[in-house]
Amino acid sequence: MRVLVYPGSFDPVTNGHMDIIERAAKICDKLIVAVLVNHSKAPLFTMEERTRFLKMAIGDRENIEVCSFSGLLVDFMRSVNAKTIIKGLRAVSDFEYEMQMALLNRNMDQEIDTLFMMTSINNCFLSSSVVKELARNGARIEDYVPHAIAPFIYEKFKKAGV
Repeated sequence: MRVLVYPGSFDPVTNGHMDIIERAAKICDKLIVAVLVNHSKAPLFTMEERTRFLKMAIGDRENIEVCSFSGLLVDFMRSVNAKTIIKGLRAVSDFEYEMQMALLNRNMDQEIDTLFMMTSINNCFLSSSVVKELARNGARIEDYVPHAIAPFIYEKFKKAGV
């Protein structure tokens, strides 16, 4: 069984993430979307919220699983018996960082490969940070995130008084 892991913070999930998820799911038997618990960052949404948003956006796709992890990605990969990491790239600047991470992961475990997918042209400018900035300033975000989660993003900023 070919298992791919798509790791990320997904704070929040965007249509760019969904594009990669949908395309990656077509080339594997099982895609694990792994929400990173990064203790050095302060995400806007909790791990539980980010996981719930992904599950809402993905729906009942049989070959996609959403879970969370903390620690090293290579350790998580071993725990789910996966050998391939999928990463989305928007620009050359993404590649520079992701290549370093891919080489580090490969150095820690020779069996782990990283597969890079270019985002679709209509998502190449999109990031979770952009979505948060738009929502923080009251701009419309429905074209950039799965429709089901847009109200939750607006609500988070409303509660925060921003």
